[in-house]
Amino acid sequence: MAVSLGRRRLAVFALFFLPGLAMASWVTRTPDVRDLLHASTGRMGLILFGLSVGSMAGILCSGPLVARWGARPVIAAGTLSTAAGPAVVALGAAGGSDVVVALGLGLTGLGMGGAEVALNVEGAEVERLLGRSTLPAMHGFYSLGTVVGAAIGMTLTAVSFPVPWHLAAVAVVVAAVLVPVVRQVPAGVGRRDGDAPAGTHGPRPARPAVWKEPRLLLIGAVILALAMAEGTANDWLPLVMVDGHGFDPALGSAVYAVFAASMTAGRFAGGRFVDRYGRAAALCGSAVVGAVGIALVILVDNRAVAAAAAVLWGIGASLGFPVALSAAGDSGENPAARISLAATVGYVAFLVGPPSLGSLGEHFGLRHALFAVLALVVAASFATPAARPPRPSRPASKASGERGTTAGAGRSGELSGH
Repeated sequence: MAVSLGRRRLAVFALFFLPGLAMASWVTRTPDVRDLLHASTGRMGLILFGLSVGSMAGILCSGPLVARWGARPVIAAGTLSTAAGPAVVALGAAGGSDVVVALGLGLTGLGMGGAEVALNVEGAEVERLLGRSTLPAMHGFYSLGTVVGAAIGMTLTAVSFPVPWHLAAVAVVVAAVLVPVVRQVPAGVGRRDGDAPAGTHGPRPARPAVWKEPRLLLIGAVILALAMAEGTANDWLPLVMVDGHGFDPALGSAVYAVFAASMTAGRFAGGRFVDRYGRAAALCGSAVVGAVGIALVILVDNRAVAAAAAVLWGIGASLGFPVALSAAGDSGENPAARISLAATVGYVAFLVGPPSLGSLGEHFGLRHALFAVLALVVAASFATPAARPPRPSRPASKASGERGTTAGAGRSGELSGH
């Protein structure tokens, strides 16, 4: 049965919303989980490593799975794993087990990382059919999910609602919404006939060529830095506010909710900015604004300034992942492999971020540990020109060269030449 483009777009919005809800539900309860586990900052970094490992495993598997089976089954399996994760975390928190909590975070990361490429492949196809920049808005629904999850988590933290029951309820909601929504995603999107079991060798040459493209690797580096900024807030912002600025846990969660709301606003408004000024300008602006926000959190010992800085941090981190992934997927043939490569480079931030920041925070304090993130974001601002479309080889295509939407830019695969 054919699915209308409008219903398909709404389905993608919902599928981005669900992992945001799950992630924020966990993040807002990290201080409570830490207390239930009696964990130090260093131990929390090791527990969060489960999320990193799961995310990396999912992102590494997702591209080949999408190429073989299409986006829909990968989205379904990934979202089910995302639902299972909070349920396992709930069991671990109730039993005071670091290992079980880390396992639950691993399932969450596996699901989110596994669905990441598939969702972006489907989203890029919808964007192409619509003819305008919509991936930022799709990622905006992820951020909207974090806002809703953060608001619920903040409220339940304030009333001391048990963490296990909260996370178990989130798992049920995610699974229940997934079942009807995923049916609106058409079968076969992103699947490559050359990867079928009978198997021609058609796709083999494309993969090494993708890895050798310096421009695409620079896009991945931008994703790494801005994903590090986003992931650091997801993993540590409530604890930075509690331990570094003296907020109580409920107010620490409220600051994270402010960050998530800022991310959401930036992503919903960002599509028009990208269409008007291009991807490179959007990414550079994101990096500069995010760097200012992170610097204020580190350097200014004032609660009001720290809370306001979370707004800048959120706006700065908002466009990095969707805009750079859109640029990567639109850079040539086999967009699933290109998105997979760029996302894999970006997910290194999720792999090394939590344990490294936990270790730095143990020795220097969480606020000072953020200097490492700040340095990456500043460096990323100098790499953002890589997201510009390639110069057209013919004068006839000159007018469309700087638009920055995936609808028309860069489909010729010329990014490998400077």
